[in-house]
Amino acid sequence: MVDGATREVWLHRALFVAIALILLFWRLLPLPIPGLSQCGEADGWCRFTVWLARMPGPDFLLCVIFAWMMRRPDYLPALLIAAVVLLEDMILMRPPGLWTALVLIASEFVRGRVALTRELNFGVEWLLVAGLMLAMLVVYRLAFAMLLVPQPGFGFAMVQVAWSILCYPVVVFLSRYALDLHKPAMGEIDDYGRRM
Repeated sequence: MVDGATREVWLHRALFVAIALILLFWRLLPLPIPGLSQCGEADGWCRFTVWLARMPGPDFLLCVIFAWMMRRPDYLPALLIAAVVLLEDMILMRPPGLWTALVLIASEFVRGRVALTRELNFGVEWLLVAGLMLAMLVVYRLAFAMLLVPQPGFGFAMVQVAWSILCYPVVVFLSRYALDLHKPAMGEIDDYGRRM
């Protein structure tokens, strides 16, 4: 018989995979991007929405990984993160393994500091995640530059990171209040008397 704590861990792992697959499916949808030809000369709002539609969106999966690692790192083992991000690399036709390695290194950096991140307020946590995202972008682009591989413009990549940083609080809010994923308090124990 499986105890409640083990069932909860596996339920959240399955939920993480389901969220990752939904986000990946969303990124693969061929959503139409309106053209400027549909806007009139004086229609500033239309031109703004066209510009916004052409900008890259946030990396929600990365936000979910960081939000969950800050709260309950036991729900996301390294192998699960690597498998999900590697699948994303393959499907989105990125160089397989490079982004996976960066996400894994960053998530293990957070896991290794779980006692410190438990005590951080949200503002400092947000700054830490923003710093990690920026560092990942720089290393990713440096690897491309060293191998002389063509890459999108720096501004384009920076917009995606900026969107990801801005969407992180939304992901944390949904994780906390929709999925009841919270940081365990110092000395908090589960239903079986084990320290969290």
